[in-house]
Amino acid sequence: MKLLRLVPDDTNLPFMKWRRITFPLSGFLSLLAIALFFTVGLNFGIDFRGGTLIEIQAKNGATADLGDIRSKLTALDLGEVQLQRFGAPSDVLIRLAQQPGGDEAQQAAVRKVRDTLGDGYDYRRVEVVGPRVSGELVQNGVLGMLVAIIGILIYLWFRFEWEFAVGATIATLHDVVLTIGFYSVTQIDFDLSSVAAVLTIMGFSVNDTVVIYDRIREMLRRYKKMPLEELLDLAMNSTLSRTAITSTTVILSLLGMFFFGPEAIQSFVQAMLFGAIVGVYSSAFIAAPLLIYFGLRVRAVAEEGEGEAKTRAKART
Repeated sequence: MKLLRLVPDDTNLPFMKWRRITFPLSGFLSLLAIALFFTVGLNFGIDFRGGTLIEIQAKNGATADLGDIRSKLTALDLGEVQLQRFGAPSDVLIRLAQQPGGDEAQQAAVRKVRDTLGDGYDYRRVEVVGPRVSGELVQNGVLGMLVAIIGILIYLWFRFEWEFAVGATIATLHDVVLTIGFYSVTQIDFDLSSVAAVLTIMGFSVNDTVVIYDRIREMLRRYKKMPLEELLDLAMNSTLSRTAITSTTVILSLLGMFFFGPEAIQSFVQAMLFGAIVGVYSSAFIAAPLLIYFGLRVRAVAEEGEGEAKTRAKART
């Protein structure tokens, strides 16, 4: 006996009718995300910009005085200094701009901060990234994303007919663009963990889309005379329970990491929460409805007719 049923068995939502709303909405949001990327830009983290990140914690659980820390560090003339409180009131992240002079200059800046703030703080984490390393990380991050996208395209092309491959590709790119827009709007750090988040979102979106497409192909063979819109709605509703269970499990896990996880993974978790929702949305309201505009049913019927004609010709001979 099932104790929990997220989606009733008789659910019959008109997904295909909603495409008249979701398509314009997705188009507008995608254009807005692209515009924000080129105007506002991303808040690149230390991995990509270079510089120094220092995580400190006031001893004995005392509250860290941001004003006092900022005034002391500003007097050191280290360039741009950013302070961010996170977690407990005693925890502070210090970001120092890239110092001229290479790695030795970065280490000297860290020593100055330690000497200035004194023994009232525990130095829990110190990360120093030079300009050469940050440039390589940018190149490798972009290359990794491009290789992943190309790999997904190749897989989809061999896994499905071209209509399905193109639909899944558009839905995946839709998720990537909106996620980049999310980073531009929120201005949370875009670092190597963010690249991992984007790649994970792509995989999650493709997986959900593939499950739905498999069900659609199965029903195309089973219900050969059913109108395409009705068939797509039936396929969507039949996979809705699986989608709800999978996405709910992912979101609950991410919420746990969001509320109880360390600061270092927050940019990853926030992007994944956004991407999990967008991935489910794109699979239902972008990937599946696109098949209507690709003439899927017309082509399937034509191929079926050619197959029957060949069978009759062989029977005559």
